[in-house]
Amino acid sequence: MNESPFDLIIGLEVHVQLLTRSKLFCRCDTRFGAPPNTQTCPVCIGLPGSLPVMNREAFRLSLKTAVALNCEIPPLTKWDRKNYYYPDLPKGYQISQYDLPMSREGWLEISDSKGAFAPKRVGIIRAHLEEDAGKSMHDEAAGKGDTRIDLNRAGTPLLEIVSHPDLRSPAEAKAYLTELKLLLTYLGVSDCNMQEGSLRVDANVNLHVRSGDAMVATPIVEIKNMNSFRAVERALAYEAQRQYEEWQATGRCKGDTPKRTFGWDDQRMLTYPQREKEESADYRYLPDPDLPPVVVTDVELAAVHGSLGELPAALRARLQADFQLSSYDAEVIVNQGLALADYYLAVATGCGDGKLAANWVTQEVLRLVNEQYGEIQQFPVSPEALAELIRAVAAGKIPGPRAKDVFAAMVARRIGADDACQELGIAAVDQGALTELCRELLAANPRVVADVKNGKAQAVASLIGQARKRNPNVNPNDFRNLCLELIQQM
Repeated sequence: MNESPFDLIIGLEVHVQLLTRSKLFCRCDTRFGAPPNTQTCPVCIGLPGSLPVMNREAFRLSLKTAVALNCEIPPLTKWDRKNYYYPDLPKGYQISQYDLPMSREGWLEISDSKGAFAPKRVGIIRAHLEEDAGKSMHDEAAGKGDTRIDLNRAGTPLLEIVSHPDLRSPAEAKAYLTELKLLLTYLGVSDCNMQEGSLRVDANVNLHVRSGDAMVATPIVEIKNMNSFRAVERALAYEAQRQYEEWQATGRCKGDTPKRTFGWDDQRMLTYPQREKEESADYRYLPDPDLPPVVVTDVELAAVHGSLGELPAALRARLQADFQLSSYDAEVIVNQGLALADYYLAVATGCGDGKLAANWVTQEVLRLVNEQYGEIQQFPVSPEALAELIRAVAAGKIPGPRAKDVFAAMVARRIGADDACQELGIAAVDQGALTELCRELLAANPRVVADVKNGKAQAVASLIGQARKRNPNVNPNDFRNLCLELIQQM
């Protein structure tokens, strides 16, 4: 395999809308889908004389996230004004955090159960709170070129999570985003709905190109407008090749040109230049005079630590250690979200077999949830009922081949395993009756007996269909084993 002529260097900025009922500095609603400009007030549209007041719940959710990301939490943090003009930023500045953010220097571990990359720890530079801007809607129909502004989002609380440039491939970037989103949903701090703007991703990308014995860095590009994790993967792969070809053509290195912002066109599958990127000095940061600093006490931090619950990485490890699951099965269960993980834990505990529970949950249950029910909370079979079914199959009370029939009846009729068996006429076969059936079929098929005695044990399989016709409840494995035992006695 040819070695790549460059290393891809990726740092991600993730903006997460927090699950609060009101905005960061006023009491306006944050619900999605309201008519344009109906969720505004003098504070969030920046009218003269209005004063902001910090939403304490937004700060608590941010603190919870920062602690879960292993960040350092300073005892004091403050608010700053980030000054720039944009049509959907009515104040002319954004209230954010600059030199004293609420958290810094954390990390998030990522891995891939299929081995696409080695497990690694991705550093977090900072996670800080800020308010969102409004939304510009460009109407280019019929050549009008109109732009309309909706300020409903202005002032919505955002947590910006900035990673170190530790990611080295699109696959690592997707894994980081997937793990971060999972962590945020387990914590209950955001719904992370990208279609509604609750999670937005910007990527800072450049290359370290091997040039002779030296390594040169290409100019950094920030990529925006990526509306899915798959789009992030595609944009990073495209941008890596584009930057390499640009470097081959121009030889430009980091520092030769200002940092640029590119957009991603998911239909044309390419990045395109938008503008030069401002540096921190261009924003003329200054402390916000209307907001006091925020003090974080040891008591508050201890309460946050106690509220985290079991996080995804720890839950995966527990499923592998306590329930003997493979890393793949543990990942499938945990990555579906906390509700499905709780469902699985209840099934596994109830049936006493973690692997059998995983097989049923990841295959039969998850398939139906995805096809028909949307979420596990709507699934009609309770974890206790599924555990009852698994126990009955393991104990031989329900023939293995009929287990899925019983499960289908439980789903369709919303009944337990016993009632489903009764409706389907399924009953355990008495050992005496099974022995008698084996003897009859062996007596009627001497060729099968001869073949088995000559070392062809698989010949018994030809009798299973006959046995099932006589009694549909016959367990094929039990029948086969009993026939082999009886032949040895002949």
